[in-house]
Amino acid sequence: MDVKSTKNFVFWLFCQFELITCSYLMEPWEKVLFYSFNVSMVGMLFYTAYVCAAAHVSTALQCLWNLLGNQQENAVSVVK
Repeated sequence: MDVKSTKNFVFWLFCQFELITCSYLMEPWEKVLFYSFNVSMVGMLFYTAYVCAAAHVSTALQCLWNLLGNQQENAVSVVK
């Protein structure tokens, strides 16, 4: 993909965003507040998802290792 066409595509997406949110009608200081609020919300969403996903994966792996470890111990105790 060409750099110029990528630039045009990003500009087109930004124009679509402004049309959907009607932010093209805002004054410049309102746009700054609106965009900074939106960027901070998306940043917090990604951070929270990253932290929670890491905690859930860690817990799930610990449970899996405990289950696998306990099954092997139970199998050994049944053989004895």
